[in-house]
Amino acid sequence: MKTRAPGKVVLTGAYSVLEDAPAIVTAVDRYVTVDSQRSGSYFPDEARAAAFDAPYWFDASRLRRDDRKLGLGSSAAILLAMLAARELERRPTDNAIELRERIFLPALRAHRVAQAGGSGIDVAACCFGGTLKFERGLEVPDFRPISLPRGITIEIWSSTVEASTRGLLAKVLELKKRNRKVYDTHLDAQASASCAAIAACVSADPSSFVAAIQAQRVALTHLGLAAGADIVTEEVQALAKVAERHGGAVIPAGAGGGDIALYVGNQPSFELDGALVEQRHVRLDLSLGAEGVHSIPDEC
Repeated sequence: MKTRAPGKVVLTGAYSVLEDAPAIVTAVDRYVTVDSQRSGSYFPDEARAAAFDAPYWFDASRLRRDDRKLGLGSSAAILLAMLAARELERRPTDNAIELRERIFLPALRAHRVAQAGGSGIDVAACCFGGTLKFERGLEVPDFRPISLPRGITIEIWSSTVEASTRGLLAKVLELKKRNRKVYDTHLDAQASASCAAIAACVSADPSSFVAAIQAQRVALTHLGLAAGADIVTEEVQALAKVAERHGGAVIPAGAGGGDIALYVGNQPSFELDGALVEQRHVRLDLSLGAEGVHSIPDEC
């Protein structure tokens, strides 16, 4: 059985989503492919947590660049594609929506065990695809499709800096223990910016969406400074200054610290080509709102 699951990008609310604030996440059309008829040589922690006896063969090369992860949620995508292949072997179905609903909760549980927590935002995006408004909830996340404002351009830029999400999160959680008031102030600012982005989607207001993304970067910058975490790198700060002169915004994707950044504007970022080269970032060729986990014909 062959299946594939998309990568994902968290557009807003990367840290505040852990405090139950709403976030926006989108699936991207770079996929992990799994073939359950071939034996794999690597056993991901998530597969162990999902009680696989042996690893399936998978190809996650589309979510990597220069032999490193791009930061597009490869662990969740691998898990979803493996679970989909196993589920289809046990109970075949041609209904992709039914398949996704059957494997979502097992995927969520396994991913949280392997990652020692997490909101589940990447699991939801890789499972159901599209662009989602997401909230963690008490036990089961609440998420639903949301449309980005028409006319908005969102580009994904890859950097040469490899991020450590766990390291960044550890520093932010240490700030929470050390100074809860400061932590709450910065998380509230990020949550407010994420809510503003969601409101801009609902009202289909592209200018307000860009402004909300700019506010998100400011909130993440202050959070990083308070926590001693390099959430918004110097390269992203430099690119953001250039983008704002052209009416756009640049923020780190997800937890930040490198990997990938987002450009958001009312037009493509061609004016920033020189700045991209100078700050060692390149555009990735991908689209947002991709299809969720699904089976593919054996001949593929």
